[in-house]
Amino acid sequence: MSSAHTLLIVDDCAEDREVYREYLSSDPHNTYEFCEASLAEVALDLFLNQQFDVVLLDFYMPDMTGLEFLGQLKQRQHKLQSPIIMLTGQGNEELAVQAMKHGVQDYLGKQHLQPEILQRTVRSVIQQSHLHVALHKTREQQRLIATTALRIRQSLDLDQILDTAVAEVQQLLECDHVAVYQCNGQETPKIKAELGNRWCPTDDLHPGLDGANPSYRELSAPILINAPPLSQSHTWGYLVAYQCSKVTMWPPEEHNLLHELAVQLAIAIQQAELLSQTQAALEKAQELNQFKSQILATVSHEYRSPLSVILGASSTLDRHGQRLEPSQQSRFLTMIQEKARHMTRLVDNMLVMHQCELDQARFEPAPINILQFVADLVEEHREAATKHELVLQVTGKTGGFWGDQGMLRLAIDNLLSNAFKFSPDGDRIEVHLLGDNSTITVSIKDFGIGIPDDDQPHLFQSFSRASNASHIQGIGLGLSITKACIDLHEGTLGLESQEGCGTKVFFQLPKQPQSLQQMYPTDQG
Repeated sequence: MSSAHTLLIVDDCAEDREVYREYLSSDPHNTYEFCEASLAEVALDLFLNQQFDVVLLDFYMPDMTGLEFLGQLKQRQHKLQSPIIMLTGQGNEELAVQAMKHGVQDYLGKQHLQPEILQRTVRSVIQQSHLHVALHKTREQQRLIATTALRIRQSLDLDQILDTAVAEVQQLLECDHVAVYQCNGQETPKIKAELGNRWCPTDDLHPGLDGANPSYRELSAPILINAPPLSQSHTWGYLVAYQCSKVTMWPPEEHNLLHELAVQLAIAIQQAELLSQTQAALEKAQELNQFKSQILATVSHEYRSPLSVILGASSTLDRHGQRLEPSQQSRFLTMIQEKARHMTRLVDNMLVMHQCELDQARFEPAPINILQFVADLVEEHREAATKHELVLQVTGKTGGFWGDQGMLRLAIDNLLSNAFKFSPDGDRIEVHLLGDNSTITVSIKDFGIGIPDDDQPHLFQSFSRASNASHIQGIGLGLSITKACIDLHEGTLGLESQEGCGTKVFFQLPKQPQSLQQMYPTDQG
């Protein structure tokens, strides 16, 4: 299919103008709309007020020469906006060189002009002009993209990056509204940054997630982030531009511009996320170093007392064992065993806490008869209790539970030990096991010294102890370990306490962890 082009003929000879029209009208490739001028001044006015695909300019005009015409154009335009082909009846090579220096694209002599030559020359000049315009647009777009990308990527703060992006895009596209949407696995993407007037109809404010919304109002580009280690990209979100005050087709260069800026925005987002991850890893490393330092300090402090007791008791048995009464020997052995168990618990607690801090704790859920499990633990502690009354109450359905026995034993042991330890005067300790269709709840209540209100928010942190418990042996790991164990079971842990009136600690666990619910349906027992 032929394409139509506008062509200006500047020649004082009507016969020559007619020849040019005839030659070009027979071009099988292009069609032309002709505009004519017999004087250079008239041509100047036309040239300055209308864009032509090509101009045929006669060198010798009544009011000025072609070179003078070109000089006038440069004074008024600084740069020729339309390509020019110079024509003259005199074949003069020096004249042709001067014309080309003034910006003429080609030069033809009239005396030997043939239809094919004129057609081919005009087509070539138009094609070169279009290529030049396209190249200029490409370079200008690349410059804009580079400049905009530099502004977007100047910051490593995600919010600032997104705010800069929407401001730059709105300015470049001259549109009414720009927004950045983030997916986050949600059905409806969430706006993270926006700028401009949002008075479009509601139906026009939903981003075309496929990038091909038929509405002229909206233009969108996906923000693709490369995900290591295989560098597979995923859609982080969308960069969307809206035009509400006008309804016109978005030109291809604006499509390309938005997609290129989406690429640059994706790079900036990824850099910000990498920085955030690096900072988080650094903070985690600092926390671990602090935790290790606390462990070393705790071990060196907490081991001295039980080790002294063990060494003293074993030395007494070694030196004077045969002279001691059996009851005395038994008392020394009991002291050694109790302190050894205390040291073992201390090591176990610190190892588990360290694994949790490194996110390396092994969680291996399996079916558990939770009623029998809790009853056995209560009985073990009841045998060791000398001044306390330990009571177990069971309510509801307890069957169909899955959990990690080691983790649960550690959690309940710590809570029972705390109940005994912080009820130094004895009294009742109540354990309540409650089950329903989907959860298990365990609560342990004592009537001991209680916890001051100001201390309660921090008690689940490692090495944190209540201010009124400084005279009671402990290192502040029990509740933090219990919380870590409950978290692995996808449960919740809570505490109620009043200073001087006792403490109730309770946790609720799903009967099956989320990852096992589809594989092993709950047995409602």
